Amino acid sequence: MNVPLEGKPHYILTATCASRMGTVARVSGFLASRKCYITDMQQFDDVITGRFFTRISFYGNPGATPELAALRDEFQEVATLEEMEWSIVDAEIKPRVLIMVSKFDHCLVDLLYRNRTGELKMEITTVVSNHPDLKGLVEAQGIRYVHIPVTPETKAAQEDKLMELVHETRSELVVLARYMQVLSDDLCRRLRGQAINIHHSFLPGFKGAKPYHQAHARGVKLTGATAHYVTADLDEGPIIEQVVQRVDHTYTPEKLAAAGRDSECRALATAVRLHVERRVFLNDSKTVIFA
Repeated sequence: MNVPLEGKPHYILTATCASRMGTVARVSGFLASRKCYITDMQQFDDVITGRFFTRISFYGNPGATPELAALRDEFQEVATLEEMEWSIVDAEIKPRVLIMVSKFDHCLVDLLYRNRTGELKMEITTVVSNHPDLKGLVEAQGIRYVHIPVTPETKAAQEDKLMELVHETRSELVVLARYMQVLSDDLCRRLRGQAINIHHSFLPGFKGAKPYHQAHARGVKLTGATAHYVTADLDEGPIIEQVVQRVDHTYTPEKLAAAGRDSECRALATAVRLHVERRVFLNDSKTVIFA
C-alpha cells in the first residue's frame, strides 16, 4: 500500500549510544506511537567500539504527530534511557555552511556549482579567505566574502574572528576548500566534527611542499584525495571520503596535479554531501557513514 507523503513534514533522526538490547525497538516504537512513517532506517553496531548508530528518515502525520519541538521533548525520555547522543531535524531545512579558501579556486568553484544546481542541499552563509583574490568570483554568486589575513602574530585573534563569524552566521559546518593555513589546536577542538578538510593525497601519503613532485619521483601508480574531519593532528582526522585514480609513468608532475585537482573536487563534494545529509557519525578516530 502506498502511503501519501506529499505535504507531510519530513524529519531525520540520528542517534548513537552504547550497544544494548532493545534500542531499535524503543526508537521505532516511539515513532510508531506518534504516527510517524519511516521511509528509510539504517543502523550499525560496532562490536569493536561497542557503539550503536542509526539514521532514520521519517514523515510526520499532521494532526497526529507532535510538532518538531514537542517531538524532540518527548523523545528525550528515550534518549535519556539509552544515554544517546541524538538529534531530530527538519529534513527540508538546508544546513548552513561556511567555506574557507586561499588562492586555489577549483574546490570552491565546484562546491558553488553543485550547490547552485541543487546537488548539494546547503545554504552557503559566507566564504572566508586569507587572500582577497576570489572576492569577485564569490560576490558574483551573491555570497558574502570576508577577507581575514593571517600572520603568525595575528593568528589567534583572526581565529577568534572566524569563530565569531561561525556563530553570527549560525553555520553548522566549516569546509576548508584548499584553505592553506594550519588551524590551531584550540580551533580544531572548537570545531570538532564540524569542519571538513581536503587533502591532496590518498592518505597516508606525501606531505609537505610539492606533493605531486614527490609522488612523481617515487613513480606512484595511484593518486587521489582524502576528505576528513579537522583535528589537531594535521591531516589525520576521521576520514569521510577517499577518491583514487590509477596513473602511470607517462604522468608528469603537472598531469598528476591536474588529476589531483579533479580527485579533490570529487572527494570534498561527496564528503560535504554526506555531512549535510546527516549521514556521517564520529566513531573514535573513524567514521560510520550511511550512504
